[in-house]
Amino acid sequence: MSTPAAVTTGPLRRVPVQGRSVARVQRMLDACADLVDEIGYEGLTTTLLAERAEVAIGSVYQFFPDKRAIVQALALRNMDAYLQRLSARFSNEVFAYWWDGVDAAIDEYIAMHRAVPGFRTLHFGDVVDVHLLDEEQDNNAVIADRLADLLVERFMLGDRARLKFALQIAVEASDALIKLAFRRAQHGDESVLIEAKALIREYLHRHVS
Repeated sequence: MSTPAAVTTGPLRRVPVQGRSVARVQRMLDACADLVDEIGYEGLTTTLLAERAEVAIGSVYQFFPDKRAIVQALALRNMDAYLQRLSARFSNEVFAYWWDGVDAAIDEYIAMHRAVPGFRTLHFGDVVDVHLLDEEQDNNAVIADRLADLLVERFMLGDRARLKFALQIAVEASDALIKLAFRRAQHGDESVLIEAKALIREYLHRHVS
C-alpha cells in the first residue's frame, strides 16, 4: 500500500509545518475516520474527535473551523490516497486495454471500502456534501476527471471530452452498485461486484472506441 497522502491545505485554518503539528493533524483525521464509521457524520462532534485523537479541543480549532472542515480534509486525503494507489498500479502493471485500467480503478475503490477506516461511510464526501471535494464539480465528477487524466496519460487516448463524459456515467453507476454490494454484505457482495465490473466494462467498450 502506498504511503498516506499529505494533509491537504484546502479546509485547513492553519497549515501544519512542524513534524509534530503534521502528526497531530493526521491523528485528528485518523480519529475522524474511526468515528464516522462508528457513529456517522451526524453523531461526530469536535469534542469526541479531540478525545479520540488525544488532543486538546483548542488544537482541533487551531487547524479546523468545524467538523465539516475536518471531514472535508479526510475526504481529500482519501482522494489523494486513491489516486496514489491507482497511479502505482498503472506504473507497475501491464494492461492489455485501457478499460483494464478502469477495472483496476474499480478494484482499488472496492479495496478502500474494505481496508481504509471511514471510507465505507464517507466515500469521497457525499454523505456531507456532493461538492465536498470541489465547489464547482460534484465529488464523482472530480474522480472521473482525475481518472480521465490517468487513462489519457497511460494509454495515450484521444477525444478526452468523450472519455470524461463516459467515465462520469461509469463512476456514477459503479459507485451506486458498489454501495449496494456493501449494504448486502459487510465485505461486499461478490456477485454484485462482479456484475458491476461487467456492466461498466461493456458500457465503456461500447461507447468509447
